[in-house]
Amino acid sequence: MLVETFLRKQLGLKAHTVTKVEETDRFMIVHIERLGRRLLRCGVCRQRCRKVHSVRRPREWRDLSMRKLPLKLRYRPRRVECPRCGLRVEDFPWADPWARVTTALSNAVARLARELSWQGTARQYGLNWKSVATIVKRAVAYGLAHRVRPPVHVIGIDEVSRRKGQVYLTVVYDLERRVLLWVGEDRTEEAVKPFFTREMGARRCRTLRVICRDMWAAYANLVKEHAPQAQILFDRFHIVKHLNDAVEEVRRTEMRRLSQKQKVPFKRSRWLLLKNPWNLSDDQKERLSTLVQWNMPIVRAYYLKPIFYTSRLQVTAA
Repeated sequence: MLVETFLRKQLGLKAHTVTKVEETDRFMIVHIERLGRRLLRCGVCRQRCRKVHSVRRPREWRDLSMRKLPLKLRYRPRRVECPRCGLRVEDFPWADPWARVTTALSNAVARLARELSWQGTARQYGLNWKSVATIVKRAVAYGLAHRVRPPVHVIGIDEVSRRKGQVYLTVVYDLERRVLLWVGEDRTEEAVKPFFTREMGARRCRTLRVICRDMWAAYANLVKEHAPQAQILFDRFHIVKHLNDAVEEVRRTEMRRLSQKQKVPFKRSRWLLLKNPWNLSDDQKERLSTLVQWNMPIVRAYYLKPIFYTSRLQVTAA
């Protein structure tokens, strides 16, 4: 089998053919031409077009390497007269419109970019890291447009810090399927609202049964507005944080009220009272057993905290 025939079959060409394969010091160039008077397709609607308006200057597309030699496709695109779209550039079976790399190379780059950084992927395929970024963005856009969207019943909303300086992202997960649903640029009410209005929509919002979130006011307002039927489940991290803050506030209040003599047993007891009982060392357990003999608000606050550890707090949205 000739190399031209092999490449034509690999590229899936029907209205085009490989006329010549040229090898240089840096690349292997595959020359492609229109096959006879085969009908070309519109680059927008992909409808067959009978008339060719003009032939443009040659363009090149990077393809997967062949025996460690980078491959380039060279072709002179035609402008066709589409009865539906008007004057358009023809459709290329080997690449997306306006792309500078073939579909095969784009798919390979997108798969490798899931494991390596953009710069590492670019070095692997001999591309610029900006080209890799463009390929990844197109792959993500294609995946979002063609993904399966089953009904969502249980979601989790939380913020993550993107970098120093109070810069946050809002992430929404489907907790039943354990997949990421949506990412927002900020944690404000205006930034998160598109998830309920655009991503979910009013019909899909009515299928929500449980929403796990923190106590951020912006999330509370949006859930109350768009999914009032959903049951609210506060995540344990924020519940424990508020409990520790309450214990610390009681300790500080009592330390200000007590006399110098009464303060002695409770000095340097902040982290002792906030630490989980199962994480205490033997010395800490011995000191804690001495503190709990005092019938004071600090001790009572400490004993109330484990009660909340083992309980599940669920609040129905008003």
